[in-house]
Amino acid sequence: MKLSSKSKEYNIPEYSLTGDLLSFLTCNLQYRYQNKGLLPPSRPLQHWFGEFIHGVMDEAYKQWKIKETHFPWDWMGDIRPIEEKIDQQMQIRGLYPPNPKYFTHYIDIENSKKIPLKRIISSRVEKSINIWGKHIFPLIDSSEVLIKRLREIPSDSNNEEQSDNNIEKRSDFYCVNGIIDVISSLNISSEISTNNLIIDYLKKEGFYKSQRKSEEYEIIIDYKGMKRPKYDSRTTNQQSKISDKSDWNYHKWQILTYSWLRSRQANSKPIMAGIIFYLNELLPSTKDLLVIKEDIETNKTDLKISKFDKQLIEDWDESEENFPKLSNSFKLDRSIRIIKIDDDEIKKALTEFDIVVNKIEKSTLKENKSNSIKNSWKADGDKRTCDACDFKSFCNKYTDQNSNCLTIP
Repeated sequence: MKLSSKSKEYNIPEYSLTGDLLSFLTCNLQYRYQNKGLLPPSRPLQHWFGEFIHGVMDEAYKQWKIKETHFPWDWMGDIRPIEEKIDQQMQIRGLYPPNPKYFTHYIDIENSKKIPLKRIISSRVEKSINIWGKHIFPLIDSSEVLIKRLREIPSDSNNEEQSDNNIEKRSDFYCVNGIIDVISSLNISSEISTNNLIIDYLKKEGFYKSQRKSEEYEIIIDYKGMKRPKYDSRTTNQQSKISDKSDWNYHKWQILTYSWLRSRQANSKPIMAGIIFYLNELLPSTKDLLVIKEDIETNKTDLKISKFDKQLIEDWDESEENFPKLSNSFKLDRSIRIIKIDDDEIKKALTEFDIVVNKIEKSTLKENKSNSIKNSWKADGDKRTCDACDFKSFCNKYTDQNSNCLTIP
């Protein structure tokens, strides 16, 4: 009896915007080592806090739904147990606070009782729950929603390297995936809008006047454990591309992509807007405020600033001891960003997604054919990325730029 040969393995690759595309655009080679090589960074501060704040906000919502705890929440009684639970879950996954100052230390009261000493991360968590949580939680329909959709991998029309075009594709399709932090359901006529700060911001932006195709709408919400990104009108016009390496643009692409994915689900409603919460803005560090000050001075911000707050920042001597007491409206305005959902913008975002996926696929296939990582993935990180990279000791770009330093051959 003649046996048939085994069919060739056929895998559909999966890509997420944050875990794959943005990492790839930060530096192709670093992405290869970290994401495909499963070599996580040794000091993943932003990654750790991002995971931590997402976990805490999701768990806080679940606790609020069960216990209906009134705001404001007490840090020791209500919030600290949630922080400890999420921290333990993250440590099981191998994610530890990257610096001792991010652990919760303890103070000794009369040598008999230990009380946790709240650090900046915990203070930010407390403000996030008590300032925004009380407005977000009543609007939540679903949290931590996994969404997926297939898209066709586009043919490469760019003949930069003829040899690359002869490499057979792994698949004709790829899977776009993502996790939406929060999906909020809104009813235009609902009385819930009367005392909700998020609804007030949407009204201020004119959404309730223009959105009348339905009475029921959804809002996609994403938490960011960072300051508000720089805004540059030169890279946010209609010709802007995801490859411009702008966090401002990246976050917009993320919301637009999530909107497209959500709209393909059977139980979805029309999406009114996307909202990003930059939670560090509720309690900026000295380093954050230095960057904010620079953004204001160089006109790299999309927001108007009051004379009061601007004067405080201009007069600040940049010391931690004399940190200015900025207004609550300044912090709130900087911590919330509302993104309009536009069909044309969604198409542009998806086209850019396709282009970047095609580049990742080309590098993957090139490596499979040549067995060479360095010749298949481009080292194109900026100086800040290179300086913090764990793989710089054997990266040709970094060693070439620092040829006067001791390097490992």
